[in-house]
Amino acid sequence: MDFWFSQMETEHVKTSIRVNKQLYSGQSEYQQIDVFETQELGKMIVLDGEIIFSEADEFIYNEMVVHVPMAVHPNVKQVLIIGGGDGGVARVLTQYPEIEHIDVVEQDEKFVEISKEFFPETAKGFDDERVTVTNMDGLRFLRRCRDKYDLIINDTTDPFGYAEGLFTREFYGSCYRALKEDGIMVYQHGSPFYDEDEEAFRAMHRKAYKSFPINRVYQANIPTCPSGYWMFGFASKKYHPLKDLDTKRWKARDLQTWYYTTNLHKGAFMLPRYVEDLLVEEEKAAKKESKENIE
Repeated sequence: MDFWFSQMETEHVKTSIRVNKQLYSGQSEYQQIDVFETQELGKMIVLDGEIIFSEADEFIYNEMVVHVPMAVHPNVKQVLIIGGGDGGVARVLTQYPEIEHIDVVEQDEKFVEISKEFFPETAKGFDDERVTVTNMDGLRFLRRCRDKYDLIINDTTDPFGYAEGLFTREFYGSCYRALKEDGIMVYQHGSPFYDEDEEAFRAMHRKAYKSFPINRVYQANIPTCPSGYWMFGFASKKYHPLKDLDTKRWKARDLQTWYYTTNLHKGAFMLPRYVEDLLVEEEKAAKKESKENIE
């Protein structure tokens, strides 16, 4: 008997993956957690019916949220990961010896436990002595931080349910205050490909644009993400993701990657026309709102 997991992308589109067996199913305080073993993608973890990552493609997401800002910022010592309960982002960050401390703030303790049990290669980032895991609401954690971090990575799930507060304007403002004077924030930006996801995509850019002087969006192809096309936000107080990219410095580290290269870094910011148009529209709307508020 065939066993398939199906993820609804829209009312009319779904992605289906053949499953060998279900390894775990349970409800945490915040969400339904399922782990499946598949033939094509290895093990994958699903939260409330949405694929979070699979063993086959997690490296793409994790490398792109870490190496892009690390290749730009010249002196990252203190890092905050909001979410990050699977440990993948922390694992990639631990490749950088200059980083002194990494705070992981993941509200769902059960998600961390399941990740450690079923995805030890991903979760091994938690084993580094520089990593501290705190189980609490990310926005509440941020409210008490001022000028503390060089880099903040917002590695949360979709902007719904218990994580909804991590996509508000207050959240972006709190990140700005928690960053040092030359800090960078990177966050998952979703995908604008399907119409029903477009408004959330627009809203995220509008809020970040109002909060940070430098804002750019970049892309990656991740098979298990909706439409296979995923976007990230780069928001900075000082550094531009292309003008301040230090290719020579990053290559000198000689880090092993499967997806990221400095050439790809440059290309990732070259967006399709329809995406550029959406971003420009939101920037114009934000400027208009700011002008009206001043008047």
